[in-house]
Amino acid sequence: DQRNCLSREVREGLRAGWARFEADDSARIAILTGAGDKAFCAGGDLKEMVETGMKVPPRAMFPLPYDNLELSKPAIAAVHCHAVAGGWMIAQACDLCVASTNAKFAITEVKVGRGRPWAAPLIHMIGQRIFMEIVLTGKPIDAARAYEIGLVNRLTEPGRALDAAIELALEVLDGAPLSVKAARETVMLSTEMGRSAALAAARAAHEHAYNSEDAQEGPRAFAEKRKPQWQGR
Repeated sequence: DQRNCLSREVREGLRAGWARFEADDSARIAILTGAGDKAFCAGGDLKEMVETGMKVPPRAMFPLPYDNLELSKPAIAAVHCHAVAGGWMIAQACDLCVASTNAKFAITEVKVGRGRPWAAPLIHMIGQRIFMEIVLTGKPIDAARAYEIGLVNRLTEPGRALDAAIELALEVLDGAPLSVKAARETVMLSTEMGRSAALAAARAAHEHAYNSEDAQEGPRAFAEKRKPQWQGR
């Protein structure tokens, strides 16, 4: 009834869910989606902010993967309908994003006098002028525009966002676990370092994958024309 806004209950549920995912060695990828058919997430609970007189939100208030939550595995956002303000925030925090064609994205904080420091990593995802327009105007963009600017990986028909996210997850799961982990680390390192430092860090991140049993299984399976049996070691 509140369009999956980030109330205290939802925040605690998200925090617990991400913790379970990270602790479960059998879980290699996560998909985050919203309940119901009205919104992915309508953002922060503005009523709570008024009632508590909230000024600067504590950094740990909203559980964000790869920000105030340490996750070592990839996550996909499956967005249907509206992802607004904090809804955009949690979709952005995931590594990949699938959206239905009826989805809308907006960073609306300028409309209610709030802030959006969490949007800073967008500079590595979309163009500066586009980023500037989105945060200065607070106007929504549709799923097609989100795909065009690189915010969304794949578009799907309404009602199929979760199915499409599962399909994408299965494509990721086809890869060797250690190689996928190193590939994700390489992307994140590249957004935080200069070229030379990122190359050096990426070489270090891939050593475990190169030295694994899977690194021998992959070429062997290719030569034998069969599907590889990954062990994650």
